[in-house]
Amino acid sequence: MWLVRWIKPLSFALLTLLVGVRMDAQIDRITGKNFATRSEVLARHGMVCTSVPAATEVGIDILKRGGSAVDAAIAANATLGLMEPVSNGIGGDLFAIVYSAKENKLYGINGSGRSPAGLSYDQMKAELEKLQKPPSPQSSPWPGRGGRAAPGEGRALKIPPTGMLPISVPGTVDAWAELHKKFGKLKLSDDLAPAIRYAEEGFPVTELIAYYWAFGPRLYKGLPGAFLETYTLDGKGRTPAKGDIFKNPDLAKTLRLIGEKGRDVFYKGEIADKIDNFMRANGGFLRKADFEKHTSTWVDPVSTSYRGYDVFELPPNGQGIAALQILNILEGFDLRTMGRNSPETLHTMIEAKKIAWADRAKFYADPAFSKIPLAGLLSKKYAAERRKLIDPNHAAKQVEAGNPALDQGDTIYMCTADDEGNMVSLIQSNYRGMGSGIVVPGLGFMFQDRGELFSMDPAHANVYAPGKRPFHTIIPGFVMKDGKPWEAFGVMGGGMQPQGHVQVLTNQIDFGLNVQEAGDASRWQHEGDNEPTGEKMTGSGGYVEVESGIPYETVRELRKKGHDVRFDVGGYGGYQAIKVEMHDGQRVYVGASESRKDGMAAGY
Repeated sequence: MWLVRWIKPLSFALLTLLVGVRMDAQIDRITGKNFATRSEVLARHGMVCTSVPAATEVGIDILKRGGSAVDAAIAANATLGLMEPVSNGIGGDLFAIVYSAKENKLYGINGSGRSPAGLSYDQMKAELEKLQKPPSPQSSPWPGRGGRAAPGEGRALKIPPTGMLPISVPGTVDAWAELHKKFGKLKLSDDLAPAIRYAEEGFPVTELIAYYWAFGPRLYKGLPGAFLETYTLDGKGRTPAKGDIFKNPDLAKTLRLIGEKGRDVFYKGEIADKIDNFMRANGGFLRKADFEKHTSTWVDPVSTSYRGYDVFELPPNGQGIAALQILNILEGFDLRTMGRNSPETLHTMIEAKKIAWADRAKFYADPAFSKIPLAGLLSKKYAAERRKLIDPNHAAKQVEAGNPALDQGDTIYMCTADDEGNMVSLIQSNYRGMGSGIVVPGLGFMFQDRGELFSMDPAHANVYAPGKRPFHTIIPGFVMKDGKPWEAFGVMGGGMQPQGHVQVLTNQIDFGLNVQEAGDASRWQHEGDNEPTGEKMTGSGGYVEVESGIPYETVRELRKKGHDVRFDVGGYGGYQAIKVEMHDGQRVYVGASESRKDGMAAGY
């Protein structure tokens, strides 16, 4: 009898859990797919898509004032740094792809910063050895996935996610300046004015951002600087809840200085002086000289052709070419016939991801320090060889990097388009959460923790070195068709980004979904894989997290093939896209912004 009494409530609890996590989740719609959260947004003259509605409106206002797509992107990005500090800000880095309609040409900019010139490898190693402690994932403040501790905790020689060690020079402000100089039409001060006004007057914090913001006091407790004074309402630890009005007057002052005096005030002037003084007084390693030496890099986007569509990404030190490698492998399979969300399709895509990840872990690094076999990695011949590693019936438990010399001798994403046909695909981030936890008093922003992504293996291409750019996860995407722009797009979320790029593109190209449906469709993410920071694939071959819209029949068949599949209803970042269509000879922008973040697409 006691057993029956125990089983009944357990059964009810399980039933409640299954009802709460429906495998056939849908939205009742009159048109389109039932999982789409909204219709596509259409506009003739301009379009802005961001993860915060108010930032989207700021970008639209800039376009209506005569600003270019780049002006709108800078204005919206500055506003996002204020309103979504859990993901980005001027203490982080920036990458972008810009389409120039006049030239019918794509430009890429790498706005990532470098490690402190005065912190040698041996010094970094000594600092890390001081921090070593036994593994304690249960005590880690980071809401980890799969029980993995935060990097640096309990594992030898891993750069930690907080404090002074993961800080590199912030590249965002210089990237803004470079983009503005080349493509801006308004004054930089005009672009920054809306964010300054919101910072001074305050804005209501949205629900999702408030949720992530609440982790801050626990994550950054005890660190030097002004985190509590800057990012809490009472200076003691109370973070804004949904609807609370938040002001950041220090950030307003910083942005106003940048608008009035340009990027040099940040890298050579009084802001750099404040940062230098603070770092010297609190055991930091960045110096004014690091800021003075900083430059962004204009780069040529690299591409591959996927079923007649030319997909463009930026070359390393980012991970964009992983998406191109996966697409090259997938091109040899008939995904359309296999079916969207079928066991065969997901198995093939997951295995292709594992193959690309092995190369990502070995080769992706700062090209100024390592020779990257880029042409080989992206060659169709190399993809054909790597494709042979996929067993249609069994999940791989280990994948080694290939020989790509065959042919050789938590982030924000946003996109904009203007009336002239120019388009911007831009991504910007502090990396893990709000960043390192270090806030210089009076400046209103947190420094990124991107340096966490260096390896400490001396033999690795991505090994830490002074004055070096770390491996980067943030990647903007762009697609051309028949020599004309087809889509600016991006997906947020660390290592999910190349996987997300592949999924939203195959959703459109292979499975015929529209640009909004492509982002709203349920996603999967493979984790526990080889990493540029030194981690190796877990013994089970990693694990696959799937959202609730993936049919359970597919999950069951994937498990039969040997995949460790887990359900995760939390979503994988946000997605924004602007597609270009022609109707009766007129250009029409088609915007999409999916609901994993509070995003909005708007046009005029």
